[in-house]
Amino acid sequence: MFVSIRKVVKSLLYPLYERRLVRSLDFSKTPHHVGVILDGNRRWAKSNPTSNDPHGHKAGAGKIIEFLGWCEDAQVKVVTLWLLSTDNFKRSQDEINELLEIIGETVDELAATGRWNIKAVGAMDLLPAWLQEKLSALKPIRNDGVEVNVAISYGGRREIVDAVKNYMGQEANAGRSLFDAATKLTTDDISKFLYTAGQPDPELLIRTSGEQRLGGFLLWQSASSEYYFCEAYWPDFRRVDFLRALRSYSVRQRRFGS
Repeated sequence: MFVSIRKVVKSLLYPLYERRLVRSLDFSKTPHHVGVILDGNRRWAKSNPTSNDPHGHKAGAGKIIEFLGWCEDAQVKVVTLWLLSTDNFKRSQDEINELLEIIGETVDELAATGRWNIKAVGAMDLLPAWLQEKLSALKPIRNDGVEVNVAISYGGRREIVDAVKNYMGQEANAGRSLFDAATKLTTDDISKFLYTAGQPDPELLIRTSGEQRLGGFLLWQSASSEYYFCEAYWPDFRRVDFLRALRSYSVRQRRFGS
């Protein structure tokens, strides 16, 4: 009885609190690029055993379009969503196959909205051919839409290695020796070959589920990022949680280089 009353009270107060948060924010000063580690699907599934979603991945995928709508409202220009890490391939083959199928369906749903420019970032060569083909077919559809990076088969170390390899390949094609290429290498050269080349580095990184680590997410790009860790599992992530992250970001004094 007490629990049900508490839920009713919370449901009544929630919209009021959300509106208060919205009024407190200046959306012209929100981060241009937000990265999100969508964590906690499997733990959500364990806490919701009757959901008919054994790993929670369907519930997690179902949150994405709603979240991107919140980002639009907040005038965020670039969003990077970490859907699958290179380490995830260590899981059972059955779970990997299920996750890849859900990711494919999610990409189709995002593209079908016509609202955002979808780009796949990650080590595409690790993915099955059917998913590689689907991701390579993604094209920009509008100039004013939010840029959405779906990080699939992504690892921060792998991204840096790929960037260095591509840089060295460029230099070799130009006839430069390995020594000369290494001598002239700069951080700007690496940045030009990252998966997110041409986009601003993320000012804010969010991780759900209470874990307080980045796990290599946007390893190079996050050198000056602000972090926000949320206790909610990704399928339970609410607009209030997102607004809190933006509020936390807005009151911080960003210091570059330390």
